[in-house]
Amino acid sequence: MKALMCVPNISEGTDLGVVEKVVDTIKSAAGVMLLDYSSDGDHNRSVISYIGAPDQVVAATKNLVKTAVDFIDMRTHQGSHPRQGAVDVVPFIPVRGILSEEGIAIAHDFGKWIGNELKVPVYFYEDAATRPERQSLPKVRKGQYEALKDKLKDPFYEPDEGPCQFVPKTGSIQVCSRFPLVALNINLASTDLEMAQKIAKSVRHINGGFRYVRGIGLALGKEMQVQVSMNLVHYEKTPIPMVVEAVKREAARYGVNVVKSELVGPVPMGAMAQVFSYYLQAHDFSMDQVLENALIGWSGE
Repeated sequence: MKALMCVPNISEGTDLGVVEKVVDTIKSAAGVMLLDYSSDGDHNRSVISYIGAPDQVVAATKNLVKTAVDFIDMRTHQGSHPRQGAVDVVPFIPVRGILSEEGIAIAHDFGKWIGNELKVPVYFYEDAATRPERQSLPKVRKGQYEALKDKLKDPFYEPDEGPCQFVPKTGSIQVCSRFPLVALNINLASTDLEMAQKIAKSVRHINGGFRYVRGIGLALGKEMQVQVSMNLVHYEKTPIPMVVEAVKREAARYGVNVVKSELVGPVPMGAMAQVFSYYLQAHDFSMDQVLENALIGWSGE
């Protein structure tokens, strides 16, 4: 049976009533399982994760996007996390029985639906990118929502779908198909934002760090901390422990401790096996040793 995951990020993390309205579209969707959702007030952003058969996931995502676009107004949005639209990203993630080409086709069809139905600019990124320079989300989102009006006047930023015009309330929606990434945040016992930004630069690929890491430094006003917020876009090639230890070493140079780390949304079992093996030094650990894995496919008879 085919399985497709979707992990939309919406630009609302403070009005939890709105977040619940958006999440309710998934809770009530037939054949779709809600895996996780979380909101961050400093980021002013929520991440929603769900899985199901491709057609059912696409139908549920259409309802989610329509609801979010109705309730979220980018003209008043403030938050520390980069964003360019009310529904900032819609990543489709093939999990089982779906080839990369099929995932890309799903993303392209969905982006076309947004453009035709909602009349909002759409950009494709990651595997769904139509141009090499748009594969990177940070490049697509350069300048964020505040720069979008002027960007749309530049032929370089002509949308892949939808009108080439600024929609103040909604901004643009970024759609992709991609490998399952790991969203990892590490909080530091400091309010020094410049330090967090320097640490993020030291580990992210664009500045000479790890090949499959993207990262930014953010301020967490409520916690009186700073955060190194990262996406590990290919955990098999850049494991979680490698990145965590690098951030800890860089923070130690400033005499700063790690307060906590958090994983946002579902995490592949393979990524957690890396953590288990590294920190327990269980170098011969196999996924076959996980009890629950042994139960998969067992009928109990």
